[in-house]
Amino acid sequence: MTLPRFDRILLKLSGEVLMGPGQFGIDPATCDRVAREVKAARDEGHELCLVVGGGNIFRGLAGAAQGFDRASADYMGMLATVMNALAVQNALERIGVETRVQSAIPMASVCEPYIRRRAVRHMEKGRVVIFAAGTGSPFFTTDTTAALRAAEMGCSALFKGTSVDGVYDADPKKVPDAKRYDTLSFGRVLADDLKVMDASAVALCRDNDIPIVVFNIRDEGNLAAVLRGEGTATVVQNQTNA
Repeated sequence: MTLPRFDRILLKLSGEVLMGPGQFGIDPATCDRVAREVKAARDEGHELCLVVGGGNIFRGLAGAAQGFDRASADYMGMLATVMNALAVQNALERIGVETRVQSAIPMASVCEPYIRRRAVRHMEKGRVVIFAAGTGSPFFTTDTTAALRAAEMGCSALFKGTSVDGVYDADPKKVPDAKRYDTLSFGRVLADDLKVMDASAVALCRDNDIPIVVFNIRDEGNLAAVLRGEGTATVVQNQTNA
């Protein structure tokens, strides 16, 4: 797939990616592999920022379904994303990548507060910025956070790292002959409810003309390969014929 050059990207990772082969928590070896993916992309001249989910530790919606107050459950999920962000920061800095964690919930002893201009300056200096604690408000997903931060940072694309190599018309793990899309329009994703990201995140990317690139983060070297136009991915963008 031929992609335009994306100089500044936001990488969205689900918390489940960091579990590795486990069923819960953070797998250090998986964090190290993800860090190598990010470093390879940065070494090719891209400016990067990240948003990491917290579902490997605590998911707000699941907590609310079990009886927690929804707002409290969402705040607990935000704190889980801070733990994941610190784990990824640690893995990146062990391989020589300067990294800053910025939290939407101020916690000065642990990380920086989210300040847009400071985050942009960090990236201009070659640092990787990890945005933690979602938007800082309940009832918003980390998908929406990723779209919001991508717009605020002036990113040219939002890359969503998943366990599959793009968007399919059915679950490829359950339907062997499911069709993978090379490109899709934002309108098609919303109309067909294709579950690329939640609807508010897709609409935010559509309105700010930020392509969403869905790829498999579990394949070693795949982020850099997709950025070079050599990997397999689905691109969701504003277009009239998808």
